[in-house]
Amino acid sequence: MDTDFPMRKIIHVDMDAFYASVEQHDNPELKGKPIAVGGGSKRGVVSAASYEARKFGVRSAMAGYIAQRNCPDLIFVKPRFERYKEISKTIRNIFFEYTDLVEPLSLDEAYLDVTQNKKGNPSATLIAKEIRQNILEKTGLTASAGISINKFVAKVASDINKPNGQKTINPEEVISFLEELDIRKFYGVGKVTAEKMYKLGIFTGKELKAKSLLFLEQHFGKSGSHYYNVVRGIHNSPVKPHRIPKSVGAERTFSENLSSEIFMRERFENIAQELEKRLQKSNISGKTVTLKIKYSDFTLNTRSKTLPYFIADKSLILETAKDLLYQTGLENSVRLLGISLSNLNTEDKKKPDSETKEEAISVQLRFDF
Repeated sequence: MDTDFPMRKIIHVDMDAFYASVEQHDNPELKGKPIAVGGGSKRGVVSAASYEARKFGVRSAMAGYIAQRNCPDLIFVKPRFERYKEISKTIRNIFFEYTDLVEPLSLDEAYLDVTQNKKGNPSATLIAKEIRQNILEKTGLTASAGISINKFVAKVASDINKPNGQKTINPEEVISFLEELDIRKFYGVGKVTAEKMYKLGIFTGKELKAKSLLFLEQHFGKSGSHYYNVVRGIHNSPVKPHRIPKSVGAERTFSENLSSEIFMRERFENIAQELEKRLQKSNISGKTVTLKIKYSDFTLNTRSKTLPYFIADKSLILETAKDLLYQTGLENSVRLLGISLSNLNTEDKKKPDSETKEEAISVQLRFDF
């Protein structure tokens, strides 16, 4: 089915175990060994793990003591974010040699639209290969890539041949690829959603595709239409060079658990001050304040309040956060507190055109990938 919607050539580049790989590159003694960036203190949390550590089940966001238990020989390394930013800038400059349509997702991954590119190369597959080679030569680090007709499929594809590999899903292959895909591999389907889908008899993309739009909306709300579309290869979101943040926040993990609201209020001052600094740096304000509480058993609780006006100063953030703190009693002692601001003044209030079946990109059209 031909449409007026443009066929895109999208590359998703994802660095391999970025923080850990930087540490192994800069310190050859760490090469080939299981390392974790962060997580070394009693209360530490792993920021990144090398592939050698991942074999033992060590992963990001894991408590350091659990990581050490899983991998007794694990080496903890203190994070060096300035170094990671420096290398990230080098990598981003490589991207800009090929296209100005670069949408960074973090320091170590980005989308590139190379439909029209500075090299005049019609093959997105060859461009991805060249980019990965340039990254290796200039940084000594490996990257993986996914190439396809939209951001969703490209991101899924970039995981297939990790590390140091790439995967192209050609237009005529998109539907069959998505039908055969394990539902857990769909970007955006987390553990809870996957379990819910299992109970509904949905284990692969083919089974997801068999469900009606009404069925998916009834069981997954607004996300239902997203699942309905992406399994059909419909994801028309363009690569956005200037990605607008949806929220700004700050948080602290404490060396000792906090057992009362009084002790927590004392910590709020520093968190709110850090948040104010970040807001002022980017000239951002927002209406919705969210309080994040992580308990000693690692359960997470969030509470939000939306104000009728934009705020950015510490005093109003602090006042709202304290109100949220006293909404309900504490369930346990607290190991982490965070405050974030969303519903920002930077958000585009125009709603995007809804993606419909009629807007589907023709997967029968052959396109040089």
